[in-house]
Amino acid sequence: MNTNWERSRRSWLARNRLALISAAAIVAYAIFVEWVWGWPVLLRQWADIGFGPVLSALALLVATYFIRCYRIHDYFPGETRGRLLPLFRVTQVHNLLNIMLPFRAGETSFPLLMRSEFGVPLVRGTAALFVMRLLDLHALLTVAAAGLVAGRGHGAIGWVLWLLAFLSPFAFFLMKENALAAVRRFAPVRVGPLLDEVEAGLPIDIPAFLRAWAMTMLNWAVKVVVLAWVLAIMGVAPLAATFGGALGGELSSVLPVHAPAGVGTYAAAIVAGAVSFGADRAMLETLGRASVNAHLLVIVSAVAGTLLSLLLRPKA
Repeated sequence: MNTNWERSRRSWLARNRLALISAAAIVAYAIFVEWVWGWPVLLRQWADIGFGPVLSALALLVATYFIRCYRIHDYFPGETRGRLLPLFRVTQVHNLLNIMLPFRAGETSFPLLMRSEFGVPLVRGTAALFVMRLLDLHALLTVAAAGLVAGRGHGAIGWVLWLLAFLSPFAFFLMKENALAAVRRFAPVRVGPLLDEVEAGLPIDIPAFLRAWAMTMLNWAVKVVVLAWVLAIMGVAPLAATFGGALGGELSSVLPVHAPAGVGTYAAAIVAGAVSFGADRAMLETLGRASVNAHLLVIVSAVAGTLLSLLLRPKA
């Protein structure tokens, strides 16, 4: 009898492990926000901005999580077909843990969750995550570079160099087969199965790569535009500085090192990006306050996305 009850409990935990992880992460975040800033302070600041713009920005930021979910579905169509809601929950838990934990420690959750929920081997999931992060970094750097080239009048040479940088992922993808063949030639035979899984984690062909590339650009374009708009309605100027601040903050979120929940590093990156794109010294006080509010908005959007993934959970 006791054995049956224990088996039933283990079965329930296995079925609901992702929901439990999600709920625990949300509670931890709520406590963290209260400890660092305080929810009353946060709500007062947002009331000054206006809850209409804040809720609109939150909705648009959460929409980018669906784009991210589709990108991962396109990487693993066989494993995730017909299971988009569980996949959305995996992407949200991964996003929340990645923001919360320092030094990119949350990244380890992605291959682990993909293995436990969809049976994706660890090496394959890790290879796919590595490619996606490289595309994320490339998208943000090329957008930032476009702003710098346009703002500083480098002319035709600057735009040619920018175009070469923009097309570089496609060039590297075209060299994929030759690179893998060279590695196989020199690698020990026992490494062969691992290389097979690495290759399986890469886009299978040019259309698959172009879809992943397009989804990456769309995801970050929406997020940067929304954050630039948020900074603008909080008084940051000129317009170029709002985009510089948004790019700086998001660029800090994909680099290898950041503080727990991005506290300090995210807001500092927004200020640095805005100053690089034209914000003057008279704007620093407004910029500092706006950077913290924008950071809080990103944190709450991650929590809201995870809550939504729980609400959309299919019936057992």
